[in-house]
Amino acid sequence: MLCQVCGKNDATVHFTKIINGNIEEIHLCSSCAKENKDLEFSFDFPFSFQKLFTGLIDSVQDKGVQEKDITCECGLTYKEFLESGKFGCAKCYDTFRGDMDSLLKGIHGHNRHEGKIPSGTKDKMLQKRAIESLKSELEQSIKIEDFERAAYLRDEIKKLREKTKDI
Repeated sequence: MLCQVCGKNDATVHFTKIINGNIEEIHLCSSCAKENKDLEFSFDFPFSFQKLFTGLIDSVQDKGVQEKDITCECGLTYKEFLESGKFGCAKCYDTFRGDMDSLLKGIHGHNRHEGKIPSGTKDKMLQKRAIESLKSELEQSIKIEDFERAAYLRDEIKKLREKTKDI
């Protein structure tokens, strides 16, 4: 397909705009897309994942949170993070943790990385996750001195470990 502006080069940028059910498609070569001053949209070259990330942040972030006056040791403010989509140092993860949890939950639906499980090890991984969950619950039961519940959880962990050996 040829570029709709110059009519010479192959179209490599395909833009679809839908407003109130009206669909408008534009097909441009990369050079015409860079110079699209009259068009109602803009392209950044090279493509920036930071801008994609900050766009996601804007779509799920509570506007009141953006006004927070939080600054990391490295000097990065929360507002600067929202604009760039990048942390300044490793301490930023701890500094902005509270806001990042809600942000990640808004983007992904949860704030814990679960990753993909290879099909051959799926049952074993699910068993291991169940054991980890039970261990955490066991620790809580011991802290509150609910020893009956702790004994039950200990036995369940033992059963799951036996099943995991068979898989």
